[in-house]
Amino acid sequence: MEVKVINISGKETGAKVQLPDAIFAVEPNDHAIYLDVKQYLANQRQGTHKSKQRNEIAGSTKKLYKQKGTGGARAGSIKSPLFNGGGRIFGPQPRDYSFKLNKKLKSLARKSALTYKAQDNSIVVLEDFNFDSIKTKNYVKLVADLNLTDAKSLLVLPAANNNVYLSSRNIKKAKVVTAAELNTYDVLNAGTLLLTTETVKTLTEAFAK
Repeated sequence: MEVKVINISGKETGAKVQLPDAIFAVEPNDHAIYLDVKQYLANQRQGTHKSKQRNEIAGSTKKLYKQKGTGGARAGSIKSPLFNGGGRIFGPQPRDYSFKLNKKLKSLARKSALTYKAQDNSIVVLEDFNFDSIKTKNYVKLVADLNLTDAKSLLVLPAANNNVYLSSRNIKKAKVVTAAELNTYDVLNAGTLLLTTETVKTLTEAFAK
């Protein structure tokens, strides 16, 4: 798939870049995407939720009233889950939500997500660039020139670049990651995927391994 290269002002440079079919034109696997996104979201969970069981409640263990003759239900402890302030039955306990996925499946999921973006013509290739300083207005101008002010965008850089990353951090609908950090969830969550010419080379090398 051949795509025109534009600069950060939104103007064509006259150059073109080839997006490899092995990455951007595979047979999409929706189930692989589902599993990869599920794992990503599961890894975001802290798993620190906790409720007290009856043995953890502070309270008297004395029997509330005699067993028989009251006409009511039998009760042995104020800490019973049936009483207000008692322990919780089968309440949440701290746990790890993460689970393992094979590398080949995760790779297929990312390729499938990138393929969907290519099919939707939602991939923009920029010539390599850098900001001289860390200023939010630099990135605001970039997305404005690309007509992406009100759209979600994901810029994938070949390597870490603090000037670009920190300039984008205060913009709600813009996100910047490196090629090594690229994941299925971010690709699908973005309306437009922004790549640089160097990023395309980096992704091609990474997926070839």
